[in-house]
Formats: sequence, C-alpha cells, structure tokens
Amino acid sequence: MNGICNEEKEFLEEEEDKLRDECGVAGIYLNPKTEKKDEAEKKYTAYSASDFNAATKVYFALWSLQHRGQDSAGIAVSNGETISIHKAMGTVAEAFTKENLTELKGHIACGHVRYATAGSTSLENAQPMLQNTKLGGIAVAHNGQLVNYEQLREMLEDGGSTFASSSDTEVIVKLIAKSYKKGLERALTDTIQMIKGSFALVVATEKCLIGARDPNGIRPLFLGKVDNGWILASESCAIDAVNGTFVRDIHPGEIVIINEDGVLSFEFGERTSKKTCVFEYVYFARPDSVIDGIPVTLAREKMGACLARESGVPADVVIGVPDSGLGAAQGYAKEAGIPYASGIVKNKYIGRTFIAPTQRERENMVFVKLNAVRSVVNGKRVVVIDDSIVRGTTSRRLVQILRRAGAKEVHFRISSPPVKFPCYFGINTPTRGELISSSHNEEEICKEIGADSLAFISAKGMLEACRECNPDQFGFCEGCFTGEYPISVPGEINGRRTEGAE
Repeated sequence: MNGICNEEKEFLEEEEDKLRDECGVAGIYLNPKTEKKDEAEKKYTAYSASDFNAATKVYFALWSLQHRGQDSAGIAVSNGETISIHKAMGTVAEAFTKENLTELKGHIACGHVRYATAGSTSLENAQPMLQNTKLGGIAVAHNGQLVNYEQLREMLEDGGSTFASSSDTEVIVKLIAKSYKKGLERALTDTIQMIKGSFALVVATEKCLIGARDPNGIRPLFLGKVDNGWILASESCAIDAVNGTFVRDIHPGEIVIINEDGVLSFEFGERTSKKTCVFEYVYFARPDSVIDGIPVTLAREKMGACLARESGVPADVVIGVPDSGLGAAQGYAKEAGIPYASGIVKNKYIGRTFIAPTQRERENMVFVKLNAVRSVVNGKRVVVIDDSIVRGTTSRRLVQILRRAGAKEVHFRISSPPVKFPCYFGINTPTRGELISSSHNEEEICKEIGADSLAFISAKGMLEACRECNPDQFGFCEGCFTGEYPISVPGEINGRRTEGAE
C-alpha cells in the first residue's frame, strides 16, 4: 500500500472487507450412446459426440456459481478425441461470447470461475488448466488450496517440469500427467494421496469426467443427473440451473469416474471425519443451495434465531446486510418478535473493478454500493445483522449510513464468531494482523465501528444451528475462528501468510 493516501487505502480495504471463496467448479458428461429419433427415416440413431454441446450446460452452471469468483472463467470440452479450451478474465458473461460456445463442441466439459488473491489475477492462473500428454489430454478445475504446494512444485521442477502459472492447480495437473501411463484410476489415486489441503476437483479427459473431494470434505462437490448424462458442481444450485436432478454429495475421500457406462465410485484413502467449511453456510454458498444435507437458508435463519437468544436487545426493527445477512436477520426477527424489514439496499451493478478516480469519490464509494431505506430506520432502534466482520471498515461505514438515515440506535449482530485466524484451505483471508478480531475484543470493535452495541454468535450456537438442519452432519472446519485446523498448516512468516495457491 506504499505510495497511496490513507483514504485510498481505506477504499481498497473496503473492497476486500469480506472473506472470499476462491472458486467454483462444474462438469458435464453427456452420454454419446444416447439415441435420437430421425424423423425423416422414422428410426432412432446414435448421437455422435459432435451433436452435443456440454460446454453450454457448463456455461449456465457457472452463471449460477458466479458468486464464488468473478476474476476469470473458463471451460474445457472434449469431443471424444481432443480437448479444446477457452478461458478469459472477468465474469462468465465477460469471458464468453456466443461464438466461443459454438466452437466448444463436445460431450464432456469442465468449467471454473475464479476469485484470486491480490496480485494473482492473470490469465496464466485462470482455469481449467490443460495438460497434453502422449496418452491424451487432462483438464483440471480446482476449488480449494494445497498446503504442500511449494514442496510438490519443487519436486516436479527437480524432475524437469516447467510451470506457466503460480497456481497450485498446475501442480495437480502435472502430477496426474506424470502418472498417466499407469492408467487413469492409478494416476488419480497417486496424485490425490500426495496433495494435502482442501480440494474439490472436476477433471475432464477425452473419454470421461472425474470428480474428487478431499478426505476432510472441506470444499463441497455434488453429483446430479441431467438428460442423457451427469453433472458435477460446487453447489446444488448449479444442478438446478441446468434443469438437473440432485443425486448426492460426493463423499470426503471419494473419486467418481463418469463415462458411457455410468458412474464408478471408489475411495482413495482411509475415511476421515467430515470437516465441511462452516463459512459455506454462513456466507459463501447461495441461499438456494443445500450442502451436505443442510439447506443454506434454513441454517442462516437458525443462526439468526440463536443470535436473538444469545444477545437480544430491545429494538424497533431488524434489517440484514445484503445478501448473506438476510436469512439470519429474518431468523433473528422471528425469534425476537421484532419486525423485519428490508432496510439496506445494495447496488448490484457495481463490480469490484469499478474505479473511483478522485479522493472524494473514493471516500463516498460505499454510499454508491449500499444505502439505507430512511422510511424503515428513521427514528428507530435498529438491529443490523451481518455475516462477519473482517477488517471492520464495511461495518463502520454501514453504521454511518444508518445514522445518516436517521437511525436512533444501531446494534450490530454477527452470525459468525470473531474471525481471528487466516484460512489455508481456499478462502482469501487477510493476514492475522489485519483481522480486527485477532487484536481487539468485542467492546473495542464496537467502539471502532461506532455501533451502540455489538455481539457475535457463539461457536457452539453456530454449529448447533447447522446440526439442527442435519443431525448427521457433525464435523465442520472452524480454523478461522479457533486456529485449530483439520490438517497441519503452514505458519505465518513476518506477519504474512504463507500460501499454497498464489
């Protein structure tokens, strides 16, 4: 941040004052054995791979996963003989044209949307990543992060491999390619047993589509059925987007191989306890998704109800911060018996690339993105529900907006515990020193953001809210709250997070 003014630094922090999941993945397999009716000949004939456009279905699936990444998008597609690929910077709409999709012909496709950490936004790091070998092509789309990325990359480089990106996904591609001569199943197993961290993988070869989920199930992955084929996706909403039918979650430590004969499933290691990232329910996932049997909207409503029981306060109205705070706000209002209203409006047409050229415009940027509904909050005691506090800059600006709109009191309630530790499994978190809760207690944060009161949900309450939705789901990753991770992680060096992916 050297060389920029304090106001610009605050604006940039405002833009990054949310935890961000690094990506979403999707894959489609359409069975070329399916028969079509030839009206002229009055008979059924087999489809050829060129009759299919799996890329179009992946395109629509990626649209529904756009919230998981807006920096780049890509699709790789196989026609049974070769794999072609298109990827570009920006959103799905920015990355693809009608001509791009028309050219991506084939019956197997995998796709990716990506959010990158600062300094890593480049086409070289966009996915899927394609590796051509003597035995065929391999395209990999990866959601997650490897904690042993540097060691694996060094090993591959010592063996003669060269790298075109700084992404840990390229390590996965090259590991699979290195063992491909042993057969696909063995190459996958060998690779997945070597990589450590979180991963939900969708892999396309010339002949099949593969999905794999890490042994702890930190990142979600789902299997669905579509007409004459199958879909893999990061969230169940993507299955709905292509008019598919949800089948099941991919289990932790499971590999599925989909080809013309159906779905083959096997486990690549010893079964471990499931540790799904709890922030999928708090913030990342779309409210219409269901993850590991837990409806996201229902979980958020129950978190809000728990907040009301744990830290209720006399108030006239409850409002939520769009979008992920809305479910928790409704749950809080119902439990507390306080009216719920839409009191904050979000301008959905401003992306993160919006430029405010002058200092005054930068200072006022938050007022363009968010605004309070004066008729809802004026003269009232307001409870505002948000999903998290990271640096505190957004919360402080929200309090200013609400007071400017005439709120008599502003009580902040947060549907996750204080975020005190960085994530190493695919969430872009600041360093520990930049997380306001790592160095300030609740009272200090309340004073910092200018609220009349502040309270976070307890870790126990948050987890119980999720378990009420699915009693069979016991395990969650809570590392960003507790500092205790499902697997060993790298430390921080000179206050900076050592990262695998970028």
